[in-house]
Amino acid sequence: MENRKTFRFETSRLVRAFALAMFCAGLGAAQLGAQAWANPCTAVELVAARGTEEPGWLGSAVGDPLYGTLRQALPVDSSAYAVNYPANLMVPTSISDGTRDLVAHLEHQAAMCPGQRFVLVGYSQGALVVHGVLGTGNVSSVGGIHRLPAWVEPRIAAVLLFGDPNHLAGWGVPGEYGWRTGNYCAAGDPICGAGVDWFAHSAYGWALWPAASFAAARI
Repeated sequence: MENRKTFRFETSRLVRAFALAMFCAGLGAAQLGAQAWANPCTAVELVAARGTEEPGWLGSAVGDPLYGTLRQALPVDSSAYAVNYPANLMVPTSISDGTRDLVAHLEHQAAMCPGQRFVLVGYSQGALVVHGVLGTGNVSSVGGIHRLPAWVEPRIAAVLLFGDPNHLAGWGVPGEYGWRTGNYCAAGDPICGAGVDWFAHSAYGWALWPAASFAAARI
């Protein structure tokens, strides 16, 4: 009977010790999470505007896989932001909504993190959003387009455009962004080129490493 009581006492003590350890571990994780939340200033932030009705966080065709590739190519820490806009051709203000959110985010982030630099990514309709904030004439002249303020311009390390409708139209980014812009158009893509292969418009896996390397070289 004495042994049974001792066994119950030892078991109870072990349970209490385990519970205390789990509580401390949870408290430590919560503190670590709070620290991570309180320090969002990574060296580089990728800001992506997805294509028309493209699923995914940053965009399943380009943004998501590109960010994974860029993280491997960069020698510094990075984060990412998905431009919050409709990405829907049936919404007349879709592109202007995208420029508003992109500019607002960059202004906020650049002010909060003075040392942070940005890689802007636009795919398909998202490329037009990026053109708009940079001031490309045929997009920035449309009503409701928000342009990047001059003080943020030096913080843009690279611009990466994929399936860009302006490529077909013959419009490039303004001169100050030219040397840091990579524009990728798949063979046969009818949106950015003179092709007739609609499947090519979502086939940009070949461009991920070239684009990531291009950006990394300008960080």
